[in-house]
Parts: sequence; C-alpha cells; structure tokens
Amino acid sequence: MKATFHPDAEVELEKSILYYENVREGLGFDFAIELNLTIERVILYPEAWPEIEKDIRRNLLNRFPYGVLYHI
Repeated sequence: MKATFHPDAEVELEKSILYYENVREGLGFDFAIELNLTIERVILYPEAWPEIEKDIRRNLLNRFPYGVLYHI
C-alpha cells in the first residue's frame, strides 16, 4: 500500500506542524512523528479501523486531535 496526501491535506499538515512548533519548540516535530507512526499503522493494518463512510476509514492520532482519513 502506498500513502499519498490530498493537496488540501498537505497544506493543513504544514500549517499544523508550524502551529505546534509555535506553541512549543519541538512539538511540531513530535506531531510529524506521530502522524508518520499513524500512517505506518494504516499501511500495515489497513482494515483495522472502522469505516466512517463507504470506503473511507479513519485512524486517530494518539497525542494530537487529528485523524488520518484513508481508503484502501
């Protein structure tokens, strides 16, 4: 499985990293790491998280109030 981002999601990701980095130095990096770990889990276990709509699933990040929406 290959992960790709919707262009709007890329923009939101960049803004979120900058936001967290402005809150506390290093927090933006922590957010990026957590997002990458979440994506790795989705790639390893794509059917592990529930469908929230037809063919759309969501895996929530552990430390941050974000989720990864994806389809297989």
